[in-house]
Amino acid sequence: MKTIQGISRQQIQFSSLDDQIAADNAVRILDAFVKKLDLPKIGIEQCSIKKQRTKTNPGGAPRFEDKLLLKLYLYGYLNKIRSSRKLEQECYRNVELRWLMQQLVPNYHTIADFRKIHSQALKNLFKLYVQFLDELNLLGKQTIAVDGSKFRAVTAERITTIKKR
Repeated sequence: MKTIQGISRQQIQFSSLDDQIAADNAVRILDAFVKKLDLPKIGIEQCSIKKQRTKTNPGGAPRFEDKLLLKLYLYGYLNKIRSSRKLEQECYRNVELRWLMQQLVPNYHTIADFRKIHSQALKNLFKLYVQFLDELNLLGKQTIAVDGSKFRAVTAERITTIKKR
């Protein structure tokens, strides 16, 4: 019986990272949203702890751009990845994240520091994200979703009293 054969791993392929991400992928929407943001307006200032350290110590590695770390945070939120260490791992192996992060991989500690420093601004960001999706007409506004709510079950006695009415 014949089996499906894959291509050789040693075969050279010419394709860009952009070709591997579909035009309607949610990562492209996330990228466009972050590009549109005015970071100081939502509370993400350029003067973070790392930048304050570089004033006293001019040596060391340059910092990551805040928009890049914001993209990573939002990607993790949308894909239910909460751990900074797991986000760092995903930057190595996930094609979507490699495209989104421009093949840069921040350290887990950098990701955690970004969350800690900008916690209030990140909370306000989600309101802007819903407005952005509404501007693009990506919200149907026809379905109501209930998440995490508890409802009381209808018992057999209650059903019989409803039918009698």
